[in-house]
Amino acid sequence: MSHADNDAGTRRDFLYYATAGAGAVATGAAVWPLVNQMNPSADTRALASIFVDVSGVEVGTQLTVKWRGKPVFIRRRSPEEIEAARAVKMEELIDATAENANKPGADASDENRALDEAGEWLVMIGVCTHLGCVPIGNGAGEFGGWFCPCHGSHYDTAGRIRKGPAPRNLDVPVAAFEDATTIKLG
Repeated sequence: MSHADNDAGTRRDFLYYATAGAGAVATGAAVWPLVNQMNPSADTRALASIFVDVSGVEVGTQLTVKWRGKPVFIRRRSPEEIEAARAVKMEELIDATAENANKPGADASDENRALDEAGEWLVMIGVCTHLGCVPIGNGAGEFGGWFCPCHGSHYDTAGRIRKGPAPRNLDVPVAAFEDATTIKLG
């Protein structure tokens, strides 16, 4: 084998590796946009968590905010509302589960639906579990909580379904107090 044949083999090997490398880069450049399109958009990532200032919410009133495209009711309940919610017996409830993302699998007692131990703060997704309407709050309905006028679902002061076609309690999203006046959703 001559010196020229050995050089030709080296050049041939280099061309194979260079061609394979260029092909890999071209394939990666073509595939990356297809994979990247499956990531959530920037506006969706921005809405993953929000911070809500509740310093202006008076006892017996509620604040409605939009989170992930849905209304969220943040209610500062009065002692009477808390007492009414805690007096309900579990066997009277249509849905006996808390529907609380913070306490999966818990029963629907008021303590398992409220955000704080005292039960003053209640945070719920404001979408009727029947057909997705937005219930009216501030003591509406037969049980002093929320009422969906579209199909007649009545929720109590803990957001639990008590009468009507809705199959489940209003959902409680992942939420927590960041400090004394700020609630983090998500």
